[in-house]
Amino acid sequence: MKVIKWIEEQVSLADDSETFRAQKVLSFGMIIGGMILTFFSALIHYLVGFTLAPLAFISLGVFLGVAGILLLWRPSCFLILAVVTLCFTILANFAGVVLSGGLTSGTYDIIWAFVGILGAVLIVNWRFAGLMVLLFALCVVAAVFLEPYVRAYALEAPLSARLAIGTYNLVFFGAYLAGSTLLLIRVIESLRVRADALLLNILPAPIAARLKQNPATIADGFDEVTVLFADIVDFTSMSSAADPVEVVTLLNDIFSEFDDLAAAYKLEKIKTIGDAYMVAAGLPEARADHVEAIMGFAIDMLAAVERCQGLRGEPVRLRVGINTGPVVAGVIGRQKFIYDLWGDAVNVASRMESNGLTNQIQVTQAVKDKLEGDYTFAEREPIYIKGKGMMVTYLLTLAETGG
Repeated sequence: MKVIKWIEEQVSLADDSETFRAQKVLSFGMIIGGMILTFFSALIHYLVGFTLAPLAFISLGVFLGVAGILLLWRPSCFLILAVVTLCFTILANFAGVVLSGGLTSGTYDIIWAFVGILGAVLIVNWRFAGLMVLLFALCVVAAVFLEPYVRAYALEAPLSARLAIGTYNLVFFGAYLAGSTLLLIRVIESLRVRADALLLNILPAPIAARLKQNPATIADGFDEVTVLFADIVDFTSMSSAADPVEVVTLLNDIFSEFDDLAAAYKLEKIKTIGDAYMVAAGLPEARADHVEAIMGFAIDMLAAVERCQGLRGEPVRLRVGINTGPVVAGVIGRQKFIYDLWGDAVNVASRMESNGLTNQIQVTQAVKDKLEGDYTFAEREPIYIKGKGMMVTYLLTLAETGG
């Protein structure tokens, strides 16, 4: 996998599709393998006694080496290189057959021309592969036509020498096909692993597995889920006159630390919206300690932002709101979908944050009841919550938690 990754880094461009990257990696691997085998083929033919045929194979090996260098140097020229190289592969092997004395000389060199067709199928497209089949057929017809004129190049060698060359061609051609197939499998596996990793950064693992098996709408109900919303206080005014790159960098640094904390507590990050962060516990798989996990995460969030500085060196401040209750979770849409939550418990959690206090964790009665005895809370005066009216809420007493 490391070798494949290195090759991909050398021959790929930033805007290449995954398929195009795979084709480039496979092409480079086939070029290297073909170059080694053509030089070896030239040596075998020379040792047996052929004088002209090795020149065709050496020329092909040199051409493949140049093509490999050009692919590393100019990855943008990949398709042109692929087309020219595959055509030259067929023509060079045809020349090798002719210089060996024709099709009946027993060298079986013509089978190597199939590499051009195989490469066309795997690296370019089926239409070009059809053209390569036509080119191969024309070469065979030409070889048949030239047979009477090139018999003088045929080697008057012992049967054992001719069998050695034939065996070499058959065995190593099979090995080349097997190696190309194995490389293709490894490239596909590398792409699959990367695609799965990307999908798991977007969706929970059980949801991703279900979505791959059945792309229908996914929706599940959960009786007990704890939801947390956090928002950076005055971030809009903090970033209004700042460089956009600095703004995004600051958010990335803060939210990346939140991501690490969420992973440590085994929480499900739902999404970020601007400078707001949403996370939940108790889904997609239920857990008994969902409230405790979210509260521990919230406390660590506040500790994390205390170590941060704003764009002008000012302290970063956070509002945190938590609620627990039933929710509906699922994936909707067909493009740029996310795993999202709906329900009254979600809305109230959001209101806990928006109506909360700076560097405080505001919770509902349901959360307080779940954590009674483990944490101390201070009751607030009833506040107006949109859609709920006046509601009694509670602030975590951070001093007693070490926060």
